[in-house]
Amino acid sequence: MGFKVLLVYPEMPPTYWSMKYALRFIGKKASFPPLGLLTVAAMLPEDFEVTLVDMNVEPLRESAVEAADLVLTSSMIVQKDSLARVIALCKKHGKRVVAGGPYPTTSYERIEGVDHFVLNEAEVTLPRFIADLARGRAEHIYQDPGKPDIAFTPTPRFDLVNGKKYSSMALQYSRGCPHSCEFCDIIELFGRRPRVKTVSQFLRELDALYEVGGRGSLFVVDDNFIGNRKEVKRLLPQVAGWQQQRDYPFALFTESTVSLAEDDELMDQMVSAGFNMVFLGIETPDRCTLESMGKKQNLKSDMLSSVRRIQARGMEVSAGFILGFDTDPEDIFDRQIGFIQDAGIPTAMVGLLTAAPNTQLYRRLAAEGRLTNDSSGNNTHDLRLNFVPKMDAGKLLAGYKRVLSELYRPEMYFERCLKLLRSLKTHKTSSRKVRLTELRAFALSLVRQTFSRYSLAYWKFLVRGFFARPFMVAEAVTMAVKGHHFFKMTRNVLEVDHIKVTLEGLARSLERSVANVAAGEIGERITELAAYRDRVVARMHARCRRVNRDFRIYAEEAIAQFRVTVDDLITRLAADMPPAVPA
Repeated sequence: MGFKVLLVYPEMPPTYWSMKYALRFIGKKASFPPLGLLTVAAMLPEDFEVTLVDMNVEPLRESAVEAADLVLTSSMIVQKDSLARVIALCKKHGKRVVAGGPYPTTSYERIEGVDHFVLNEAEVTLPRFIADLARGRAEHIYQDPGKPDIAFTPTPRFDLVNGKKYSSMALQYSRGCPHSCEFCDIIELFGRRPRVKTVSQFLRELDALYEVGGRGSLFVVDDNFIGNRKEVKRLLPQVAGWQQQRDYPFALFTESTVSLAEDDELMDQMVSAGFNMVFLGIETPDRCTLESMGKKQNLKSDMLSSVRRIQARGMEVSAGFILGFDTDPEDIFDRQIGFIQDAGIPTAMVGLLTAAPNTQLYRRLAAEGRLTNDSSGNNTHDLRLNFVPKMDAGKLLAGYKRVLSELYRPEMYFERCLKLLRSLKTHKTSSRKVRLTELRAFALSLVRQTFSRYSLAYWKFLVRGFFARPFMVAEAVTMAVKGHHFFKMTRNVLEVDHIKVTLEGLARSLERSVANVAAGEIGERITELAAYRDRVVARMHARCRRVNRDFRIYAEEAIAQFRVTVDDLITRLAADMPPAVPA
């Protein structure tokens, strides 16, 4: 008899990437299903009874844990807090925990409570674990840096999830990237030689998705879809044929490098196959910084022109940008804003540089003694650095917050959307189809965004967008709904950060104020500190109630830390208080 295996995908915190506040407009719970776990499920023995809980669409119930023989998780570093809670729940019920995925692979020594680590790529390490488990002698760690041929990877178990709960489904075509960006962990995890699935294999996966009712948006999750151009050019005509036979059920999007713009044939093939968006790692408009980080592929052409070429071919460009490089010039904040606005990139993910474990950047900063703490894995709105930057840290953080607040000011965001609408070429193969989901989004958008704090900017955009591109109303509404998510994220991120910064400043001020208290004044000073602590905590709790509940925990953590700091000061003062004189 096989094991009862529970696959658990931990919860993602709200991030710019999550689109959490946009998903509500279309009645979805999460952006994508956990493709890694669905693939792992297909690798398990047939006599294993497999169930899956994606905590982003449903809670993990104790009854599900209790019923399992084995709980298997996969996680990224941004999910580490949720993973810790999953492990604690499993330990409470005496269940064995197996952990894999990017976060355990790079940081397993920091994770407590896991019985078995199945690291690196599952095609290599999972069979060994399963064989040892069957013999009753499973080891603690399974590690192997080998890079398997993914032409033998089975079709993911899409039957384990309800696709209607996701805004997009997901497939993978390749792993690895030929480039060598210093900050990137992809080449460390998957190597620099892109490995691909066969054409027939990828088409089988499309069939599998289609057969379970998959329609609409489809994310090809490759970190660099065009890493092996020769093979991609063999694949795309077959995908185009498959799509045409079924009247284009999927609108595809993926990740690429800016060099896509140099290949007209490849762009045309992607559009013919149904791709309507690509995410580019632009990082920075500063050429010196691109050179220093090893992103030489971005130096081969003018990046602004490259973005416009891709848009003019019919694919929206979304992009990632990073602040905090050693060579960032003083004007980098204005230059980032200017580039993003000029390029018409509505979805601009701007993050602080993070030294992720096991990257070239991490190793260099460690050797230079500049690392300060672990990465949270959330570089788009975690306003903390895990290293000592060359630019003054205060200036860097202030500049970053200004970039966020400017880019996601409604007027600035909608201006980028309008610029994109005007420059984007439309195709039957890639234009957004209007289904019930889109109609629902439009209706809710009219209700919620009309009565929002940015109502005027919203209606200006809709009207101008309609007259500019009347047949792209669905695209315009999609952009408006995404904007709601970005505005809400930015407002709450900056508000929580303001609470944190205020409390940290007050704590430092109190530290200085008690440094030289006269012995005879200690008792009075303790009373004043306690009263001041209570006033500040009450005021901040009231302010905290204005923060969205998803973010309130971060503000409450800052308030709790302030209380601890003041209590420590009181304890230190009390220890210095002279003994009372006997009557």
